[in-house]
Amino acid sequence: MNILIINPNSDSDLTRMIQETANRFAGADFEVACKSTPGAPEFIETYEDGVKAAPGMIELIKENETEFEGFIIACHADINLDVMKEITGKPVVGIGEASMKMASMLGHRFSVLADNDHSVPNKEALVRKYHLQDVLASVRAPSKNWMDLEDRDKYFKVGEAAIKEDRAEVLVLGCAAMTGLDKPLQKKLGVPVLDGIVCALIIASGLVKYGVATSKACRYNPYCP
Repeated sequence: MNILIINPNSDSDLTRMIQETANRFAGADFEVACKSTPGAPEFIETYEDGVKAAPGMIELIKENETEFEGFIIACHADINLDVMKEITGKPVVGIGEASMKMASMLGHRFSVLADNDHSVPNKEALVRKYHLQDVLASVRAPSKNWMDLEDRDKYFKVGEAAIKEDRAEVLVLGCAAMTGLDKPLQKKLGVPVLDGIVCALIIASGLVKYGVATSKACRYNPYCP
């Protein structure tokens, strides 16, 4: 089994981090490659950035469709995910959808840890798109007083507040750049903490093994009868 993770931005350091997480999880069970998106912005901060990344993401899918059996979009905003599902017959999984839907299975309510205030309403909108609003405890970003802390300490404080104040029972890391923080935070906080990269690998590899992919009955079939 061969799975391609698409990093929608052009940050090679983040691509390396995602690859390391993927390698640790996949082990010898299946092959995973992670590629940056050609021509994309260095960071995906806005909807405009997502649109700018689309041509390169489409190129990566089309160029690699025969080599890989499944694809993962490594941005928690799941940018251009619907387009990617439309243009390939292989399974395509977004790390946002994967992590939040898995979180809904592991506890009464979950919270998403965002990296900044700007992304909070975007994530709330994504939660509604996936019909998960009834099991969302909160979307929280670090307080401005915490921004100078190391990531592990900063997101520990965010997670702790979500558990104590919002009664979250599961935490979701709301950015691909948070990859690798799941286990340290889980150990300190005592609740499941989900890394979207790993969640997407669980689902994508399972779909490939099961022999199912996105339905082409109508929504993702431009030639719907």
